[in-house]
Amino acid sequence: MFNWGQDVAIDLGTASVLVYVRDKGIALNEPSVVAIEQESRKILAIGDAARQMIGRTPGSISAVRPLRHGVIADYDVTEAMLKYFLERVCGKWNLFRPRVMVCIPSGVTSVEKRAVREAAMEAGAKSVMLIEEPLAAALGAGLNINGPAGHMVVDIGGGTTGVAVLSLGGIVISESIRVAGDKFDEAIVRYIRREHNLAIGARPAEEVKIQAGCAFPGAREASIDVRGRDLMDGLPKTIEVTSKETYAALAEPVREIVDRVRSVLERTPPELAGDIVERGIVLTGGGSLLFGMDRMISHHAGVPVHIAEDPVSSVVLGAGKALVEYQAVHEDYVPVLKRLT
Repeated sequence: MFNWGQDVAIDLGTASVLVYVRDKGIALNEPSVVAIEQESRKILAIGDAARQMIGRTPGSISAVRPLRHGVIADYDVTEAMLKYFLERVCGKWNLFRPRVMVCIPSGVTSVEKRAVREAAMEAGAKSVMLIEEPLAAALGAGLNINGPAGHMVVDIGGGTTGVAVLSLGGIVISESIRVAGDKFDEAIVRYIRREHNLAIGARPAEEVKIQAGCAFPGAREASIDVRGRDLMDGLPKTIEVTSKETYAALAEPVREIVDRVRSVLERTPPELAGDIVERGIVLTGGGSLLFGMDRMISHHAGVPVHIAEDPVSSVVLGAGKALVEYQAVHEDYVPVLKRLT
């Protein structure tokens, strides 16, 4: 049985929620999707069960994502989802509640921070700390950010991409844009609709991204059959989508991420820029797995790029590491981490 004296780290992502329990590791990884009965607002399913309903529900039920671009879009639903996941991992509590560290995108507003903290408190946390995702991602990727050397992390999640330069245990410069995995899916949906007159949903688009997606020209030769509704006659239809087509579809969102990486590099102090040229850029987040993304960033930034060993889990692993090995410098927020003694 779980000891409520332990700590919990949560990567509260737009696409999925990962929960790390101290001394146990990652205990949960489920989609951040909730199925709701529209009239009564009754919650019918959460996580994997709700994700299966996307695009398949009757008119009285909707499958929604309560988080958008890494921040809370529906407070009540987010609170219910957090409470459900905490109880799934830890069981119901009576007296002892956990300290919780929640990962947030860099650059969020104070109002958005307060909403995350209050939702976690209402879901059952005793106290809540916040840590910026690029900082957690760097720790989860195994980077030693405590020294004076510079490191650069690009965390491509579901709703946001965070780009940060880190040194001496903190963030020197960072930027966050609302372009990430979800925008990739939307770009594929628009392309197939425009070029093939075929309407497809978000899940088939995600499958295209995984099986045939390509961010760098000529880096991949793959294809996938996609089923959808023909916009001309309204009948079901199957087409073949190639990696060359996905490169064209994804060109715009990929370029936005590359431009943001270049922008941060241009504003990085020369001493740290030299370290980054030597050490390279580390990619984390599920979006970093888009085929050729590392090559595209390296090509345009002129810097070696490496994908973290476990990019999907890097953020929550880093938050868990911060809980275990570091002391927060503030009760509610962790802008920097104290060095190990």
